Formats: sequence, C-alpha cells, structure tokens
Amino acid sequence: MKGLILSGGKGTRLRPLTFTLAKQLVPLANRPVLVRVIETLRDAGITEIGIVVGDTAPDIKAELAQRELGVNLTFIAQDSPDGLAHAVKISREFLGDDRFVMYLGDNALEGGVTNLIRNFDHGDWNSQIVLKRVKNPSAYGVAALRADGSIERLVEKPAHPPSDLALVGVYMFDHHVFEAVSAIQPSWRGEYEITDAIQWLIEQGYRVVPYEHSGWWFDTGKAPDLLEANSQVLAELTPTIAPDAVIDAGSQVDTRVTVERGAKIINSVVRGPSIIGEDSVIENSYVGPYTSIYHHVTVRNCEIERSIVLEHSQILDLGARMQDSLIGRYAEVTRDNHGKPKALKMNLGDYSTVFTT
Repeated sequence: MKGLILSGGKGTRLRPLTFTLAKQLVPLANRPVLVRVIETLRDAGITEIGIVVGDTAPDIKAELAQRELGVNLTFIAQDSPDGLAHAVKISREFLGDDRFVMYLGDNALEGGVTNLIRNFDHGDWNSQIVLKRVKNPSAYGVAALRADGSIERLVEKPAHPPSDLALVGVYMFDHHVFEAVSAIQPSWRGEYEITDAIQWLIEQGYRVVPYEHSGWWFDTGKAPDLLEANSQVLAELTPTIAPDAVIDAGSQVDTRVTVERGAKIINSVVRGPSIIGEDSVIENSYVGPYTSIYHHVTVRNCEIERSIVLEHSQILDLGARMQDSLIGRYAEVTRDNHGKPKALKMNLGDYSTVFTT
C-alpha cells in the first residue's frame, strides 16, 4: 500500500498563527502534526508516501528535509483548494493502481492505524472509512448507517445531520476511487467532495466498509482542538530527561515531564504532563500541566499552564498566569509595569509582541 497525506490547506481557522506557518507544522508535544502523521503511516508499514501541498509547500518541504523519517516522500502540487476528491484525482500518477490510505495532514488520532491498514490491505473490499461519534456533526462529513451496520449514505457538512457519526480524516481506497472522483461534480461549496466520491462507489455497488473509532480524534484546525490534542499527546508520552539537560537544585520537576537536549530549568516548578524543548530556558517560573515549550524558548518570572509556545519566543515577567494560549514563533509576551494579576488567554501569530498592564 501507499500513503497519501493532504497538506495543502491554508489553516484560516488558526489565524493569525497560520499567516506565516503551515497549520500542519504546528507541533503537538513538540512534534509537528504532519510529522506525527508520516510516522503513523511508517509505523504501519507504509514507506511510499505522497504529500499534496499548496501555498505552504516551501515551509513543509524545508521542515521535512531536516528529519530522518525512514520513508520516501513525493510532493504533489495542488494549485487551488478544490477539495479532497480533487487531491486524489491529481495524485493518480503517484498512486497508480495501488491500494492506499489517505490521511488528512492536520488530524491527530489515538492508537495509530496499523490494524486498519493491515485489514484493508488483506481484505476484499474497495474502500474503508473511519467514523467517530461527535457532538457537532454538522461541521463534518456524516455517515448514516443501516440497521446491519452498512453505509446507507454520506453527506458533507449537513445542516440537519442524519447521525452523529463523523468521517475521521482517514480513508482507504483501491483504484476504483479514480472512477468516482472523475464522475462527481463540485458541491454547493464549489469543491469536489470525498464524501460524494465515496457515495458514488456505494451507489455503483462497490464495497465500502465503515469502522467506528473508539479513541480520541482531533482535527487540529482550531486553537481549542489543538490545545486539547496537545494535552492528549502529552499524556501519552513516556517522559525522559536528556543527559545534558540542566535542572538545578532549586527546581521541582515531576516524573511526567520531558526535558529535551540542552534545556535548562532554574529555580522553577514544572508539572507534567509537559515538555520543555531543546535549548529552552525556564527560570524563576511555574510551568503547569499540559504545556508544550518548543525549542529555544525563554520563560522567566512567569506562570504558564495548558499552552503551546513555539520556537524562539520569550515569555517574560508576567503578573498573571498565562493559560489556554497558543503563542507563535519569535513572539514576545511581557509586561511593563506591575498591575493587578489577571488570567491571560491568547492566540498569537509569529513575531508578536504583547505588553500586559
């Protein structure tokens, strides 16, 4: 089997962060979401992977070029965001007639897909879709199942959902999907919907099998979902302390904290699950649970909890605890006087500067 990762979205729901950063490169527990997806496919035995890219292609290629991932990557340009089915259609040359798994590059899924891929690779059906019960199905593609568990119909982002079963961003196909993506027309949204292509397969008598996922799943396209996904991934980490990390005698670091190479924790309290990235400095501060500090970050005289701070940022001298926040690259958050402490909640893009009063 081959893998196809869709990584061409603009990430408008994560702005201002994604004005300058591909949404698939935002890290969960200090590992970009896209890298997690690639490693998930690799761990399932898939080493030939195509990545559909758009305007953020240079950033994605540069990030992946720095990593030893153990797979062969082929980049496929999608000139305009015409839908998931369109992404499949333009990937025909790479995919050939091989069976493949399509994975949305901004999705995080508990437990991986090894068993799913193995079953599909050795099964006799034409497609498999992964479903998850959600509270807001109108925001997703939705499946209606018959009493015997087979798929009756699929609909994309319906105003009146026929069920609470959303299509998770993982799909498996054989070569018949290319007939489907060529047969459908653009939806009311102006896109070639993968739900319409799967519905075409069903109506033509091809066998499409549903699988209901019981673990957690997040589309990380919005800040609250990104923070929750980060919390879940942090909770799954096996904590480690790098040999050259520095934790002084005045600090308290509990057993659920990962401290990466070259990081320094000075006169601080760090509670896990959390992660302190390479060459970052935590000084005279409190870092609370479910916080990811990426590489080359400085946190001094602050309290931070349940937040993500990206590389080369500085969080300095805050008079209030910063929580539930997403801080971009090279950002600076500080204060210029000593006002009454208040809670802070922020979603900052790269190179931001915030002064609290």
